[in-house]
Formats: sequence, C-alpha cells, structure tokens
Amino acid sequence: MAKHEDTREHLLAVGESILRGKGFSAVGLAEILKAAEVPKGSFYHYFPSKEHFGCALLERYFVNYQRHMQSLETQYDCGSERLMHYWGTWLMSQGACSPANQCMVVKLSAEVADLSEPMRQVFKQGTNEVIERLAKWLDEPRCDGALSPNMDAQSVALMLYQMWLGASLLTKIRQDGSALETAMQTTCYLLGVKYI
Repeated sequence: MAKHEDTREHLLAVGESILRGKGFSAVGLAEILKAAEVPKGSFYHYFPSKEHFGCALLERYFVNYQRHMQSLETQYDCGSERLMHYWGTWLMSQGACSPANQCMVVKLSAEVADLSEPMRQVFKQGTNEVIERLAKWLDEPRCDGALSPNMDAQSVALMLYQMWLGASLLTKIRQDGSALETAMQTTCYLLGVKYI
C-alpha cells in the first residue's frame, strides 16, 4: 500500500475507533490527529474538512460491512442460516454495549443526519444496500423456508433492519440486551426458525 493510502487509512481507522465511543460532534480534529500522530497539514491533504472525513469514514464502514455480509454468502449456502448467523452476530455485538463493537448506524445516524446532508446521503445509500442484500437472502429459493411465498422479501428485510436498529437503540438506553432478545424471537418467528 502506498504511503498516501496508508496514512489516509490510518486516519480513518483511528477516527472510527474514537467516533464509536464519543460520536461525531463531540470529537475535534485535534483529538483525532493526536491519537493518529498525524500533523494537521497531512489531514487536510487527504480530507478538505471534517465533514469530508466523516463521509469517507462512513463509506469505508459500509464497504467493510458489505464485505462481512459477502463473507456470509460463502460460508452459508442456505439463506435462512445466513440470516440467522447475521442476526446472531448483531445480538452478540450490540448486546455487549461496548463502544468498540458499536454499530456506526446506531451510533451516528441520528446525530449527523441533521448536521450534514452529505453524511446523511452516505448513511442512506449504505443502509439501502444492506437492506437490498438482506432482501436477496430472504428471496432465495423458498425451499429453505426463510419466507412463506406470500411475503415480500424487500418489505420484510426493511422491517427486520428497522426492528434491529430500534432494538439496538433501546439496548443503549436500558444497558441490557432484552430488546435484542425480543428482536431475535420476532425474527425467528417471521422466518419460521426455532429460537434457541
């Protein structure tokens, strides 16, 4: 990797770890630069503004998120198994209430949607792509029982994603995993999978 790409990636990785814990508005560039050990001039070489940095960080997050989803496609042939692994991972990571595992959509979307139109657009595109992929998994041959024939995969994918985002927010508020457990029970019921 070229030095240019290496430094840019380093800034984004350090920035993501800080923003997961504190949010976007509460973190200044000085804190990111100090943690990354990168001079201010170098930051502006890669990003014209903090908003541009935020957009790049979110784009990077969604690329990595899609890579994770794609890896599930190679691990699991069956759509319902893939979906249950996806939601199970969500349950474990978000139920831990750890900033290091914090979903960036849960952590930042409400905050930045009102502050930055470009960042809101990145969130919109990224979440739409996640929902599309979930719908694709749901719409795979019905023989594995993921959905009954009269259910629309796109609508169910949207409903499930919304439910899990909401459950993740309640988990942050309550500091317990009860909302995520309910989301898992509801997901199992909708997909016709036994809840363990």
